[in-house]
Amino acid sequence: MVITPARDEAATIEGTIRSMLAQTVRPRRWVIVDDGSSDRTPAIVREFLPDHAWIELVLRPDRGHRALGGGVVDAFNAGLSRVSPEDFDFIVKLDADLSFGPDYFESLLRHFASDPRLGMASGKTFLLEGGRKRLEWCHDDHVRGPAKMYSRECFTAIGGLKPVRGWDMIDETTAQMRGYTTRSFLDLELIHHRPIDARQKKVLRSRFEMGRLYRHLGYHWLYHLVRCLRSAVQDYPRLVGGICLWAGYVDAMLAREPLYDSAYVEWVRRRQLERFRFRHFRSYLRAVFRRSPA
Repeated sequence: MVITPARDEAATIEGTIRSMLAQTVRPRRWVIVDDGSSDRTPAIVREFLPDHAWIELVLRPDRGHRALGGGVVDAFNAGLSRVSPEDFDFIVKLDADLSFGPDYFESLLRHFASDPRLGMASGKTFLLEGGRKRLEWCHDDHVRGPAKMYSRECFTAIGGLKPVRGWDMIDETTAQMRGYTTRSFLDLELIHHRPIDARQKKVLRSRFEMGRLYRHLGYHWLYHLVRCLRSAVQDYPRLVGGICLWAGYVDAMLAREPLYDSAYVEWVRRRQLERFRFRHFRSYLRAVFRRSPA
């Protein structure tokens, strides 16, 4: 079962649909939830419905703005309400700005079959820049928000998705706390046609708010500082984005804003401090300098 929240995705959703239709293993059910689009997104989806009964379009009213985090989960949950999750072995949250090879889902299911504790997984996402692919870097145990496949058992154990910003870190960390493995695989490529930064009119404000979010989710200050330094070098907008990420964290810390959950925070900080061991640093360097073929 695949659920795709979509809002103003006319430029990319046809590519996502055609990638799905080309799959060697297709989902039994695909619910596309239009979250109040003002462009041709619903019309494009409708063009494919007559020939593909397993695809369903759900229309939601326009809330008047793109709501990061909570909005996408609300749309996802609207799609989830149209099906019975217990009828499916896997539940997928898939964005409408991705394209992928025809064996993507077949290969991903193979990874689940080989690891009984794998609860959440995806491929790695890449951006196209000047005809070349650039990896959107993340730790191998992080499953990026645009594409997530959950085993039904894992999805049930984490209590589904929380309609808040940071949902794609909360679900992953909760799964790990419950004893599940989470993984993104470099051999499975997802082309990300509209990166998150491209959607935000106020990128620096977004970076500041992300810093506040990381503090709320319990990130250790030292781990977050290193993350800010990496972001300042690698992510858009370079340097100043990393500074805003740090400033948001410090602002939330000085304001003594409440943390997410004590057990959750304790687990997160313990895991983050473990990453300062040499073997983790070596793995990090290998991951950072990975390159994909042109």
